[in-house]
Amino acid sequence: MTTASPRQITGNTRIFGIVADPIYHVKTPQAINAGFERLGIDAVMIPIHVKPAGLAAVLAGLAQTENFGGLVATVPHKPAILDLCDEVTEEARHIGAVNCIRRDPDGRMIGAMLDGTGFVEALKTVTGFDPNGRRAFVAGAGGAASAIAFALAKAGAAHLTIANRTADKAEALGERIRAAYPALTISTDPSTVADHDLIANGTSLGMKETDAPPLDFDRLHKDQVVGDAIMEPEMTPLLKAAKAKGCRIQLGKPMLDCQIDLMIEHFNVLPK
Repeated sequence: MTTASPRQITGNTRIFGIVADPIYHVKTPQAINAGFERLGIDAVMIPIHVKPAGLAAVLAGLAQTENFGGLVATVPHKPAILDLCDEVTEEARHIGAVNCIRRDPDGRMIGAMLDGTGFVEALKTVTGFDPNGRRAFVAGAGGAASAIAFALAKAGAAHLTIANRTADKAEALGERIRAAYPALTISTDPSTVADHDLIANGTSLGMKETDAPPLDFDRLHKDQVVGDAIMEPEMTPLLKAAKAKGCRIQLGKPMLDCQIDLMIEHFNVLPK
């Protein structure tokens, strides 16, 4: 019986990274590396732990690294990294955040935002929920939450409630969405959890047991679908509460799984 040889990293291997703070919870390197191997791409993704104060310096250094191909950004770097890119997609500009960057041969950093697409595709494939014509409640107004809110609007949601600890940020996000999707009704009232078909947590609240809840769990009910963007822990306090109420739930990892091919495509490393 023969076993497959382990993949070798050589002088020809292209390097990719993921920046986060903290970094322990990320699942992207495993998923992207499996994708590289599946597609026969000589590349590797590594975790890069970067504090917010060091983000600009790290990105500037990576832009000068000739065998560096790009990176994924996660909490808390998605909004800040937008202005560190040389160019971003129109969708990323609307959302105000970037989670996937390609380094072009000339060193230019090209950013995109794929979180929202991944979340909506996971909703459809995992839970069978279609946002078209439905009411959605999104907790948060940062990078992931903004992407999810815009993607739900693009998917035809009839109403969005954006709930955030800082009300001004929720209002600002609501205005950006309203400008792009004027037919959509938008609220920022966090007390209306029960009035929605879909509940989505786009915050980092729930990564630690000591975190405050991102929304009022007591208002959840069995007719709702509840999803969380957090991947570690797999069952967040929100998802545990939702499951106890009889809700259909969506874990965080499917959101990433539905982005992998899109990320690799953005990196422009697919075999010709």
